[in-house]
Amino acid sequence: MSPSRDASFLPASPARRRFVQGLALAGVAGSGLLRGNALAMTPAVLSGHDFDLAIGQTLLDITGRPRPAVAVNGQVPAPLLRWREGDTVSVRVHNRLPNVPSSIHWHGILLPANMDGVPGMSFDGIAPGETWLYRFTLKQSGTYWYHSHSLFQEQAGLYGPIIVDPLQPPPYRYDREHVLLFSDWTDLAPDALFRRLKKAPGYDNLYRRTATDFLRDVRRDGLRATLAERGMWGRMRMTPSDLSDVNGNTYTYLLNGQPPAGNWTGLFRPGERVLLRLVNAGAMTHFDVRIPGLEMTVVAADGQYVHPVSVDELRIAAAETYDVIVEPTGQDAYTIFAQDLGRTGFARGTLAVRHGLAAPVPAVDPRPLLAMGDMAHGGHAGHGGQGRHRTGHHDTTGQAHAGHQAAQAHAGHDGHGGHAPATPRGVVHPPTEAGNPLVDMQASPTGPRLDDPGIGLRGNGRRVLAYADLRSLFEDPDGREPGREVELHLTGHMEKFAWSFNGVPFASAEPLRLNYGERVRIVLVNDTMMHHPIHLHGMWSDLEDAQGRFQVRKHTVDMPPGTRRSYRVRADALGRWAFHCHLLYHMEAGMMREVRVEESA
Repeated sequence: MSPSRDASFLPASPARRRFVQGLALAGVAGSGLLRGNALAMTPAVLSGHDFDLAIGQTLLDITGRPRPAVAVNGQVPAPLLRWREGDTVSVRVHNRLPNVPSSIHWHGILLPANMDGVPGMSFDGIAPGETWLYRFTLKQSGTYWYHSHSLFQEQAGLYGPIIVDPLQPPPYRYDREHVLLFSDWTDLAPDALFRRLKKAPGYDNLYRRTATDFLRDVRRDGLRATLAERGMWGRMRMTPSDLSDVNGNTYTYLLNGQPPAGNWTGLFRPGERVLLRLVNAGAMTHFDVRIPGLEMTVVAADGQYVHPVSVDELRIAAAETYDVIVEPTGQDAYTIFAQDLGRTGFARGTLAVRHGLAAPVPAVDPRPLLAMGDMAHGGHAGHGGQGRHRTGHHDTTGQAHAGHQAAQAHAGHDGHGGHAPATPRGVVHPPTEAGNPLVDMQASPTGPRLDDPGIGLRGNGRRVLAYADLRSLFEDPDGREPGREVELHLTGHMEKFAWSFNGVPFASAEPLRLNYGERVRIVLVNDTMMHHPIHLHGMWSDLEDAQGRFQVRKHTVDMPPGTRRSYRVRADALGRWAFHCHLLYHMEAGMMREVRVEESA
């Protein structure tokens, strides 16, 4: 039986589409104010082959204080675009912003380089008052998204979801679907936030350890060990509570444009199988997502089908997408709960049998703290970050993988995908890191730690997704072993808020050159204490397990602190492509490279 879809995501009739857009545009033209809750309850859905998207400036009221935002067709978030695999689509993007260029990048979509939407690489950008025609044929299906690649417009509201319907039925059944688009909003002007990060990168880190914490650690670990541990952090000029550069002290976390109090609601009928398409459009936020009382079965990652795995919770890095199936029954309402990595806030919504219902909202989990083992420091650089990990005030020694192991037992996982430790390799840092004033730390990771669900998720009593659980439904589509290997270190300086590859910021870096048609292995080594979701435009990133075998196809690969991960790339797309950390301000601060795929001489 072919799946039916919730009416709110069916292709809109032309009359209804004009009506919905007219309401939003009337708000812009009349009061000049868009309210987040009104927008999110009536999302425009555009489908077909020909589209017109108008990028414009408006005011958006999320917190009770109207602030400037960037809207698409009068909407924040931008309309959901519904395409079909094999179709050729034409999208005319009109820049109606005053005095600034704009762009749209189709995240994860395979297309010609001049359609990719990155100013300075793909094209010159869309000048004010001008229109750019994007035209490309869809070679894939799944859940994706789009956003600006100009200035900080993504942070200001220029992002929206994409669904590409498959030509063949998916390998699972569902009765209804909802898109869950997570994002972060700040009342600060994004460029002002970037300036603040450069001047005071620890501004949002309000949870530094106190004398009480020191005395507690002395009682537990002894004075010598506690002083040694504090000394290591002091020499690195870092604190173990610095998990994210911007958090809930600045951000309001949104679900489909709604703040937590807005209670975005998706409907279901008891007994239905509901497909939830999760998209993380956050500029700087990893979300840990769960629906208390409901098991989530992951069926796709970054738009590509995976062997189903059932979990209670998953971490979705910035720019990633996941498709999950839930089967709500026995309750009239369930809370969708997505807390940030640092446990400073959350996005929230509801699945319910009718509008107006709500379920209890869980308390935010205890605040996690980094340990030296999380960053491949202090003799804990081995597989899985073994050693002592602290989560809040609880010592979780020996419990790092409990949540993952429970998920393994439930799902009947066969062990493929990185459970055995890789053969340790010595880490050779590039000479450009030596004596570099833009590099304040170096790690020595020997493995990918794919089975580690991550700091704040270990041993929490829930079944938590780890990368090791993700296995594509297909074998390696290329089949060749990589002909060469390129190793890049993710580097940074916390106090200067400087980020780079190999200690060289984008403005000073030479392009990474690939020969058209070659198969290359990209090895990433995270020398920093921060997560970095790395996105290569134009080509798939085929993540390898700890033994170097193909595991899962992705467009964004998250790199936790102190990890070494590798993936295969088939250089089958000629042109100039962006390769960068998808934390917006890390990219703007230098963690970006150009990749050029060229015909071999």
